[in-house]
Amino acid sequence: MEAQFLSKMDFEHLEVVLLHKYPQYLKSCCELINNEWPRSETARIMSLQASCDELPTSLILVNKEKHLFGHCKLTAIPSMPKSCFVETVVISRSMRGKKLGTFLMRKVEDYCKNVLKLEMIHLSTKGQEDFYTKLGYVVCPPVSIYGSSISYSYNSKGKCGTLTTPVPIQNIDNSAALNDNSAAPPPPPMPKPQSIINTLKSNRTYMFKYLI
Repeated sequence: MEAQFLSKMDFEHLEVVLLHKYPQYLKSCCELINNEWPRSETARIMSLQASCDELPTSLILVNKEKHLFGHCKLTAIPSMPKSCFVETVVISRSMRGKKLGTFLMRKVEDYCKNVLKLEMIHLSTKGQEDFYTKLGYVVCPPVSIYGSSISYSYNSKGKCGTLTTPVPIQNIDNSAALNDNSAAPPPPPMPKPQSIINTLKSNRTYMFKYLI
């Protein structure tokens, strides 16, 4: 039934909405993602419930008949306030090969540009490089969504430039803060850029795009 419906589907009947505005899709969204990347239902639900108007944000692809077709998550990049990281992009298996992935990504880009006021989008992929290249994404050095990260300069042609100094996020020890007589330990030395790069090595391809 689902595949038959899609063959007659008009893209005007599709929309991309915020998951936290439509919590009725929470369970089906959990199942959609877990079918692709198995994880405990409790952990997945908790992750999806973190969606909010700022970041992180989960966007879902639905139609007027309340069918859920896809999901995409936007996460902040601490060192790049003008960009976000796109992850957990998935289209229902029975709906693939019908341009829904392209439709979802275009709507996500519009949301990032017009609502979040971002200038770039970053992502990583393994095996879908051609798909993202067709959407205008180009290969770039790895980025991290955890704590400190490498920050690169980009030129107007979308190419990576020089490496800039990463800004670490300090961890505050509350137990020490409660004791006025305890001496604060000296901060750890700033890691060298090369050591940060080594921690980000993976078999995934990192890509980015300017939102023009």
